[in-house]
Amino acid sequence: MKRSPVLIMFARAPYLGTVKKRLAAGIGPIAARKFYVETATAVMRAVSKNAYWRTVISITPDMAVGRGRYWCPGIEQIPQGFGDLGDRMERALLQFSDRPVAIIGSDIPEIENQHIRSAFRALGQSDLVFGPSPDGGYWLVGARKGRLARGLFKNVRWSSEHTLSDTLRNAGNRRARQIAELGDIDDVNDLTRWQAQRS
Repeated sequence: MKRSPVLIMFARAPYLGTVKKRLAAGIGPIAARKFYVETATAVMRAVSKNAYWRTVISITPDMAVGRGRYWCPGIEQIPQGFGDLGDRMERALLQFSDRPVAIIGSDIPEIENQHIRSAFRALGQSDLVFGPSPDGGYWLVGARKGRLARGLFKNVRWSSEHTLSDTLRNAGNRRARQIAELGDIDDVNDLTRWQAQRS
């Protein structure tokens, strides 16, 4: 039986002072929280209305699962659990070990449904898929079957220009494809650039 692809959106409960800390350094914690909530909500709405894949929100901290009014109603929520980002992403992908699965962040304002379709199409011809970002990281990572992500994030230098290259090194013999480049908003320079593009 064919199993539906799963899209996992990684999100952080938007407690004041805990989200978008680098952005908050430039615009203040209240404005950063407001930006995060608006962007995460827009991303959820953009990617969750599709019959082809199932959308899940993976939340940190775990105690925020099922609490608050931050998330679109009706979307399944799961905890991220312990460990660094790589530990948490590997665990999330392995939960869906027998089907196509992809993870995205919640701070990519330009994401559209078509980007997710493109990622799952790429997994029809490859083991792994990445959506690169201009800073050397990636806004999406996916696997043809979740179990193919085992060991993918070992010793990755997160939040650096080496993030994607480190992960691709770990891919070894697994076939990897890349789709469209999109930027996330990490700091005030990213925000200024994005706002200039919109105007």
